Amino acid sequence: MGRDREGAPHLIGGRCPDCGRDFFPRPRYCPSCLGPLEERSLGGDGVIHSFTVVRVRPPLGLPHPYAVGFVDLTESGLRVFGLLDPGRIEDLAMGSRVELRTAPLGLDNRGEPCARPFFGLAAGEGGDA
Repeated sequence: MGRDREGAPHLIGGRCPDCGRDFFPRPRYCPSCLGPLEERSLGGDGVIHSFTVVRVRPPLGLPHPYAVGFVDLTESGLRVFGLLDPGRIEDLAMGSRVELRTAPLGLDNRGEPCARPFFGLAAGEGGDA
C-alpha cells in the first residue's frame, strides 16, 4: 500500500509491460509470459462486488462482527479481497462505492493497536457518510 500526493492510500501492484496485465499482489514475474513486472499504483477506490459479514470470534482483535468482500477497483479493473469498514456493516451493499482507508483495527502480534487497510463507503453511500 502507498499514498498519493494528497495522502490518500492506494494499492500498489504490478503491471506486465509485455502483456499489459495488472496483478495484486505483485508477483515477481508475469504468470503469462514470465517477464518482469513494473510496480504500479492500482488506485484505492472501487465498487463492492460481493461481501459477507463474519459473526464468529475474529482473529487479531478485530471488531466483532466484521465484514470482508471483493472490490472491483476503478483504476485497474482488478477484483481484490479485503476488509470492509466494520463501523458501517449495516450500510454495506453490493454495488456501493468504496475507497481505501487506514485506521487502528485490531491488534498486532504484541497485543498493540494495529493500523490496517480497509475499504470504507465513499461519501454519499449507505446513508450518512
